[in-house]
Amino acid sequence: METLPIYLILGYLIGSLPFAVIVSKLFGLADPRSHGSGNPGATNVLRTGNKLAALLTLLGDAMKGWLAMAIAAKLGAGGTAVALTGLAAFLGHLFPVFLRFKGGKGVATALGVLIGLDGWVAAGAASAWLITAIVARYSSLAALVAAAAAPVLALMHHGLDGVSLVVILMCLLLIWRHKANIQRLLAGTESRIGEKKS
Repeated sequence: METLPIYLILGYLIGSLPFAVIVSKLFGLADPRSHGSGNPGATNVLRTGNKLAALLTLLGDAMKGWLAMAIAAKLGAGGTAVALTGLAAFLGHLFPVFLRFKGGKGVATALGVLIGLDGWVAAGAASAWLITAIVARYSSLAALVAAAAAPVLALMHHGLDGVSLVVILMCLLLIWRHKANIQRLLAGTESRIGEKKS
């Protein structure tokens, strides 16, 4: 466990990589923090109308959650340390050192962490997101439904162990990061998926 801080720092730094900003610069798009919701995430990149940039942002944000855990496992970290490394990557996305600790909401990164923890839980949460997104066309609502489903699935598969605790904490943070979206959903003013927001 003496190496756990190294894994946590590694996870946090990988999670801090702002793919929305990086991809937007590569595509010559405006900084995603300068328009729409101001959130450096795939949904806000999609509001530029560039679907490829949004897809690459989504994949990059998901990949960093999984990659941090894969590296920790390759370096010999145990199951709990790997799970905590994934949580650190998620926190890096929420509070990235490279963006003065003002990051995204963490949906894609959370999915990457779930893939690293348990593929079945990840598939269930992703299915909940996809179904909600198709039916309601609200990315935020889809994220909230997935965040509610993931801990239930984790508890069903693992009981109350380290994996489930990481999933529960991560999903609580994800819901907290969507508090403004919840208010807009209740007020009927939330933007739908693919809708450009000035």
